[in-house]
Amino acid sequence: MAGHSHSANIKHRKNAVDAKRSRTFSKLARHLISSARQGGDDVDTNLRLKYAVEKAKAANMPKDNIERAIKKGVGDKTGAAFEELIYEGYAPGGVALPTACLTDNRKRTAPDVKYTLEHGGGNLGASGSVSFMFDFRSLFVVEMAGTDEDALMDVIIEAGADDLEIEGELATVIGSPTEFLSIKTALEKAGLTLISAETGYLPQNTVPVESKDEAKKLLRLIETLEEHEDVQSVYANYDIRKEWLEELSS
Repeated sequence: MAGHSHSANIKHRKNAVDAKRSRTFSKLARHLISSARQGGDDVDTNLRLKYAVEKAKAANMPKDNIERAIKKGVGDKTGAAFEELIYEGYAPGGVALPTACLTDNRKRTAPDVKYTLEHGGGNLGASGSVSFMFDFRSLFVVEMAGTDEDALMDVIIEAGADDLEIEGELATVIGSPTEFLSIKTALEKAGLTLISAETGYLPQNTVPVESKDEAKKLLRLIETLEEHEDVQSVYANYDIRKEWLEELSS
C-alpha cells in the first residue's frame, strides 16, 4: 500500500500485518508454490522464485515454511495453475487502488474484488484506468537508528538505487525493479534493519483525504481487500495526515 509517505504507510501496515501473520505467510507460500511449479526449485535459474524467496525472507517467513512451499510447488505438478492479475479500481474520493492478485480462478476473484470495492463505496475500473498513475519500482523501508544519511546514500547509489526519502526513524529506498536483489543485498551488508522489501507500485501523485472519517473508511476498504486469499498486495495514491494514520493504526 503506497500513498503520502511510503515509510509511514508501511509502519501502519506493519501493525496490521503483525496481527495477521498467518494469512500473510499463506499468501507468500502461494507465491512460492506458483513460482516453483512454473520454473523449478533452483533460485539461480528461476528468477521469479528468487524474488518470491527474498520477499518471504523480508517478511520473516520461517526457512522451513519457505522450503516446504517450494517442495510442494515442484512436487505437485497437478495442482492448480496460478495467474497474476492486476485489478484497477477506485475508492471514494478518487483514490486509485491497483490490486495485485495471484489466483487459480479469475471467475471467482474478479467478482469478489468488484463487490468489495463497490461495498466500500468505490468501483472497479477497466484495465489501464489507474495503472498509468503509478510506477513499478523496488521499494525498501529501513530503520535509520544509528545510521548516517550520507553513508546510507553512498550505499544505495553504489547498489543502483535512484532515490532516498527519510521521515523520522524510517527511510524509503527506491530503485528500478531490475535492481531489487542488488539493493537488498547492499542494505543487508550495510547492517541495516529492513522493515519491508518488495517490488510494487509507487504513485506519481497523491490524492488528499479530507477527513479522518474518510481515511478510516478508505483504510478499512483496503484492509478488506487484503483479507481476500487471492489478493497479494493493494496499492494506493492517497495522502492521509500522519497523525490520522498513527491514530487509526493504534
